[in-house]
Amino acid sequence: MKDDIFLFVNIVQQQSLAKAAAKLGMPAATVSRRLKYLEEQIGYKLIHRSARAFTLSTQGDVFYNAYVDIVEQFEARQQQLEKQMGSLDGPLKVLAPNNISTSLLRPMWSSFIAKYPEIKLDLNLSNDTQNLPASRADIALRIGPQASSALYQKRVGSIKTLLVTSAHYLANNPAPEQLSDLTNHRLIGTHHIAHWQMYNHTTAKQQPLRPKFSCIINDVKLITQLVLDGLGIALLPHSEIQQYLETGSLIRILPQWQGPVRDIYTLWPSGKLLSNRALCLRDFIEQFLQKEQIIQKDIC
Repeated sequence: MKDDIFLFVNIVQQQSLAKAAAKLGMPAATVSRRLKYLEEQIGYKLIHRSARAFTLSTQGDVFYNAYVDIVEQFEARQQQLEKQMGSLDGPLKVLAPNNISTSLLRPMWSSFIAKYPEIKLDLNLSNDTQNLPASRADIALRIGPQASSALYQKRVGSIKTLLVTSAHYLANNPAPEQLSDLTNHRLIGTHHIAHWQMYNHTTAKQQPLRPKFSCIINDVKLITQLVLDGLGIALLPHSEIQQYLETGSLIRILPQWQGPVRDIYTLWPSGKLLSNRALCLRDFIEQFLQKEQIIQKDIC
């Protein structure tokens, strides 16, 4: 009924069913039908209309004055909200993992801030999974899909995981020649990838591994440092180790094998309309990661 009251106020303001229909983008027949339904619901004739006349009944005048301020306030607030949602000028609160934000996405953040200085970015970095609705963040970035029906999720990219070690470690230990050889080595694991689902890009064979770790750490950067220090072998995201592979500080082993691909998702609360600022960032992240995928497509 509230939608029909909104419609009635617009009819009176336009002094015409046809003009109200045009303003609201609906057929004139629909406007006439809904006005008739409203009159039936309240039990009064609200408008006397003929080919030449359009006048409010006494009850219609009372009804209009009772609701016109409410409808006008609603329309004004709606216009203000649409303006705010459509503008890039304003705050944008984002949750994102610390690891990829300070490695893979570091140049992306710099480019985004430089390109959109009018967006007041509030970036909260944490490797813990924060409650998105409770945080009142506009959008979040996560590794892997989230098991929540209260979130919209969009995959925007992916990261390969590779087996790596250091020259120092290989100087003191024989290089593994096949996956089964890993049982004779010190393996450093992460809680995020406790089981290794390995994929051979040459044969397309998949082989699950349940490695026995010498230590398990919940921070990828520390694991990377331990491997750099010659303390073992780890399965690490390419985004974290690319620079070390390029300098030779880390060495890829069993290069025909790679670990699970870790998908990157943008998330926002279901039922929440994304502002243009959040949409801008989401698309910016996706475009950046697409370029990274092209650059890294030969890394198997």
